[in-house]
Amino acid sequence: MDPTSPTPRLVSVPDPAEVVDLGAGRGPAWLDATLAERLPDLVRLRRDVHRHPELGRRESATTALVVRTLRDAGIAARVLPGGTGAVADIGTDGPLIGLRADIDALPMRETTGLPYGSTIPDVAHMCGHDAHLTVLLGAALALHRAPQLPGRVRVIFQPAEEMFPGGAHDVVAAGLVEGMQSIFALHCDPRLPVGQVGIRVGPITSTSDVIEVRVAGPGGHTSRPHLTADLVYALGLLITGLPALLTRRMDPRAAAVMVWGAVHAGQAPNAIPQDGVVRGTLRLMNRAAWDSAEHIVRSLVSEILTPTRVEYELTYSRGVPPVDNDLVCSTLQRAAVERGLGPDSVATVEQSSGAEDFAVYLDHVPGSLARLGVWDGVRAPVDLHSPQFVLDERALAVGVRLTTHTALAALGVDRVLG
Repeated sequence: MDPTSPTPRLVSVPDPAEVVDLGAGRGPAWLDATLAERLPDLVRLRRDVHRHPELGRRESATTALVVRTLRDAGIAARVLPGGTGAVADIGTDGPLIGLRADIDALPMRETTGLPYGSTIPDVAHMCGHDAHLTVLLGAALALHRAPQLPGRVRVIFQPAEEMFPGGAHDVVAAGLVEGMQSIFALHCDPRLPVGQVGIRVGPITSTSDVIEVRVAGPGGHTSRPHLTADLVYALGLLITGLPALLTRRMDPRAAAVMVWGAVHAGQAPNAIPQDGVVRGTLRLMNRAAWDSAEHIVRSLVSEILTPTRVEYELTYSRGVPPVDNDLVCSTLQRAAVERGLGPDSVATVEQSSGAEDFAVYLDHVPGSLARLGVWDGVRAPVDLHSPQFVLDERALAVGVRLTTHTALAALGVDRVLG
């Protein structure tokens, strides 16, 4: 183990059969029955996926598990054209709505100490995608039992959300959102207690663009920087200058967050290197700022580096726009929370500076992303992408109820079927 990594904690977890359904008894009867029968299996499935995480566009075993689970229940599922991820339709006639979950893991080490912790070196489900896919499977199993479903529900198990470009682009390119009237998703939120669901109209995430600047110069001795281009000094100017100048060049309401995550140049303390690189992300809170960001960044990088006499190559990779929740769709999600879990389960959440490629779908069809509370209220909250992120598995049944009722609301079901 890396000596700088936290020592794994020993975490006691309940038996799958002991995981509680916080919404039990709220109906409809076929949803209650599905969770009463299948919740322990869903918990086991989620733990199996957590134990065997797979990176984006390599989710072969995860895809096979999803497809097998759906087909065993009589739901005709198929693998997406890229070879990972799956899709299935429930119902035959009427309007089409979509439900989406992401299925990939992160390239990082897990240090939770969970008995079902990752068995794959430096790959782990530290963002809750294992829970997302489990929730959608549960909702699919429940909706398959619904009597006289007044429309079609397309369940999409998307690969590669953590990659750029993300798997949402692949789903759209495959034509799977054509004819869809709305689409919905959820994402784990470790700041919300389990049983709470965060709803927000308008932007709920930010953009995330990747910036890489490679610099080059003739190199030389640190005793004579005037005879060469001081490449490390140039990188220092860029590292401090670009984030600061962006706050003066962009509308403050864009809330530009420029943070460098990697920098490398040289080895010897008395030698000015010939090359170096710095990489980071730029996050913005609105679409208009995102559309102008690349031009501004290129202009500022030129202004900063030109006086240093280094050569440079800037690569600006646009990520995704903010997830901008549609008013009608968010209202439907709120109604689903109230109906499936109770009015007290609705929470209002702030816009996050994280990014989500669910935004790609919203360029083609209106939709809404909700935040699923996963904090147990006992442990100190740990953020997503932390090697010690642990979710309360009671959130699985909460998510199934939310997702199922969202589908019913989107299909115009005014009363609980069955």
